[in-house]
Amino acid sequence: MLLSWLPGVAAVLGLVLCADGIGHTGDRHRPPAAARPTTPHTAAEPHIVPRSVWLDPFARHAQPPPRYDDKVVAVFVHHTDSPNGYDCADVPRIIRYLYAGQTDARNWDDIGYNFLVDRCGTVYEGRAGGVGRAVTGAHTQGFNHRTAGIAAIGTFTAGVPVPKAMTDAIAAVAAWKLGLADVDPRSEAHLVSSNSLSRYRSGTTATLPALAAHKDAYSTTCPGQALSARLPAIRQQAARLQGRIP
Repeated sequence: MLLSWLPGVAAVLGLVLCADGIGHTGDRHRPPAAARPTTPHTAAEPHIVPRSVWLDPFARHAQPPPRYDDKVVAVFVHHTDSPNGYDCADVPRIIRYLYAGQTDARNWDDIGYNFLVDRCGTVYEGRAGGVGRAVTGAHTQGFNHRTAGIAAIGTFTAGVPVPKAMTDAIAAVAAWKLGLADVDPRSEAHLVSSNSLSRYRSGTTATLPALAAHKDAYSTTCPGQALSARLPAIRQQAARLQGRIP
């Protein structure tokens, strides 16, 4: 992305070629190390329940075509601030309720989250546009571009248990989405705030975790202290799913 260093590439490659040629006269056809392609760190796409399972066609709101970014370089984790003691069979109904709250009460054009994860570890497609594409969401004020939002269904304030199936699913989605752009979940992302209602004035470049809590970018307690405390372990697990660590 930083094109300013390109003029020096030829000189660097020349040094690499010279160094590689010393003492390797019998291996002249081997490509230099700098020219060998690197293997991207990707992860398998988890099973994702399509939005057609939860979206009531008779309650659907008119919405404009989806908006897209070039790639996803960061993921924000949320909680829905809704009850925890649900039956997982009722999750489609719960998501319909969340959708209605965001499109009716908030007058949004669609549900804001790209993905939702229940306590049983099931992943649901949220915002329309295609799970494999970089769909611009409406989940993190000021930082919806080049990011994806994953909402944990429930409320995870201090002391509330966070189901392992849920954190496993969050790690799997994050590993897959970030892997499409070869982003390490343990790394940092440089994102430009588009809205001064975020923690950063509009136009400011913020350095945030590539796998971040909602509260890292916006003045909120979301995704709750209990789930926020699990994020370091989720980052490690996501990196492991990408093959970056054993």
